[in-house]
Amino acid sequence: MPLEIITVPCLSDNYAFVLRETESDQVAVVDVPEAQPILDVLKEKGWSLDHILLTHHHDDHIMGVEELRKETGASVSGGAPDAYRLPPLDTQLSDGDTFQLGAETCRVIDVSGHTLGHIAFIFDEALAAFTADSLMAWGCGRVFEGTMDQQWNTLQKFHTLPRAMTIYSGHEYTTSNGKFALTIEPDNESYLARMKATEDARAKGEPTVPSNLGLELATNPFLRANHPKVKAALGMEDASDAEVFAEIRSRKDNF
Repeated sequence: MPLEIITVPCLSDNYAFVLRETESDQVAVVDVPEAQPILDVLKEKGWSLDHILLTHHHDDHIMGVEELRKETGASVSGGAPDAYRLPPLDTQLSDGDTFQLGAETCRVIDVSGHTLGHIAFIFDEALAAFTADSLMAWGCGRVFEGTMDQQWNTLQKFHTLPRAMTIYSGHEYTTSNGKFALTIEPDNESYLARMKATEDARAKGEPTVPSNLGLELATNPFLRANHPKVKAALGMEDASDAEVFAEIRSRKDNF
């Protein structure tokens, strides 16, 4: 595989991701909730870190950046609109930018909603999307800074990606997200099957991240706000897709 990806548990329920492009031996990490777990992976693998990629400014995604930069000398890249509240950036990235990790091309997309200036990293050839808190396993991030319309528009961008895309999101929230999803469509067999798989994985201490975009499109109520069955379940058959999304997000905020 040209892109080797390791999921790194951090803090209580965060994830960072270490990526190695195998042809060039270039190594990057997406988000740094804390430095030590990432340093441990690098030491175990015998890898040198070249790049730190940041999705957004929340502390639980950037707290370990300065320690990791000091220990590795890696460059730091993040969103240009977020630069004023991120650790000092060597490279500022904007929606539509691309950059190389060895032979792999990464595409940057704006995924504002959870925060303004949140970005995601899309490796189209490797079928890997690093979405942090914009699209989560069986959920999406709370809309703290943007608007509900913004977050819904962000989720539409994921509808355009291949269903085989792997979604690397920022938190182990899948069990609680699933319990909420079942309040929307309690008899949905796909939801029930995913809930069982999620509970089985967690019982074994296994992460439920990353997930698969096809699975998210089939079971994630936030992505399904345009689906007639979801609208009917909410009694919102005549509402716009964005209005239905806002209702689902509001219910989750109070779940």
